[in-house]
Amino acid sequence: MTTLIVILFAAGYVAIVFEHALIVNKSASALLTGIACWTAYVLGGDASHIGAELNHQVAEISGILFFLLGAMTIVELIDAHDGFQLITSRIKTRNRRKLLATIAALSFLLSGVLDNLTTSIVMMTLVRKLVRDDEDRMHYGGIVIIAANCGGVWSPIGDVTTTMLWIGGQITSVHIMTQLFLPSLVSATVPVLWIGARMTGRVTGPVEAEESPAELSPPPDRKIVLFTGMGALLFVPVFKSVTHLPPFMGILFGLGVLWIVTELLHKSKSREHRGALTVAGALQRVDTPSILFFLGILLAIAALGSTGALRGLAEHMDRVFGNVNVITVAIGLASAVIDNVPLVGAAQGMYPLAVFPTDHHFWTFLAYCAGTGGSILIIGSAAGIAVMGIQRITFGSYVRKFSIPALLGYAAGALTYLAMLAVGG
Repeated sequence: MTTLIVILFAAGYVAIVFEHALIVNKSASALLTGIACWTAYVLGGDASHIGAELNHQVAEISGILFFLLGAMTIVELIDAHDGFQLITSRIKTRNRRKLLATIAALSFLLSGVLDNLTTSIVMMTLVRKLVRDDEDRMHYGGIVIIAANCGGVWSPIGDVTTTMLWIGGQITSVHIMTQLFLPSLVSATVPVLWIGARMTGRVTGPVEAEESPAELSPPPDRKIVLFTGMGALLFVPVFKSVTHLPPFMGILFGLGVLWIVTELLHKSKSREHRGALTVAGALQRVDTPSILFFLGILLAIAALGSTGALRGLAEHMDRVFGNVNVITVAIGLASAVIDNVPLVGAAQGMYPLAVFPTDHHFWTFLAYCAGTGGSILIIGSAAGIAVMGIQRITFGSYVRKFSIPALLGYAAGALTYLAMLAVGG
């Protein structure tokens, strides 16, 4: 039965990787894979025992999904009020290299506060407003992918895989920030220097200034929503540390506060305008298919974990590689091709906390490798897929222009972390 579940998982994963060729959304493939794995499991075993195990797994998975839903809704509310414009409008330079460094730095820092997917969308919106030439836009788009992925790994809320490790109890917020900020910064800096060395002159702005969106919310309201929303996101680690409740409770608390704030801000507006600027409207724009994708893939991985398949894989990798750091680097390289969500989820199933306790260097290094390794290919991260859709960067052009600097940055950051580990004992 375990063999059948592994085959079902592999088939589903192939469908996810080749979703564009098959013209089947990866969320549908993930959901079917997750259900098929548990169906095969229950048909070959004790239904009551497996049902209880499924309920336990769903309880853990739901914490991740509620967290994602709350965070995505907060970001949608800020965006609906055009709050991010308060940040991006302050970039004035037209020098190609300075603009590259500015965009990389902003992507790196924003990703730590928001997440790499949202940051890539916000930053590409800015790039399209500042730059007319498609070749320049492609260079800035590539650095947005790399910097956003690097910035996401040093924060517990910056990348979904880091969030998974944080919620799962493998890492703590203070530890991940102190241990991975420098390696992540190195990983982002190397590609910036590599790409920037080949850029000279000044960028050309759009022929005509793009019109601003209809100003449904006045500037004071934008600031209130931006600072309240960002404060809600930053408050989550504090809430968890003080209360010891799961992170989804903190994010839902912040969403509730922001919900009340927006309702009060727009109580005098018409029903049409209020609908666009409150939580009810934001929930309609949340990327629900992505949440269902995480549900399906995490269910499938939970089935593999429950059957003992992941533990067997861990033992096999230990025998073959014999070094946990080599295993972690290999997982990071694999994330360039395979989505890092199932890779990290599989690692969580392979290595229980009894083997590697909270804040063990394996989990910290895994967060770094899985997050930054996805930048080596454009299909390796949600940020890459988003920028590919916005700027229409092809797979081949990304490989030619960005894969080598991303790989060098990945290696440099990994060596930085291992050096810090060696010095720290």
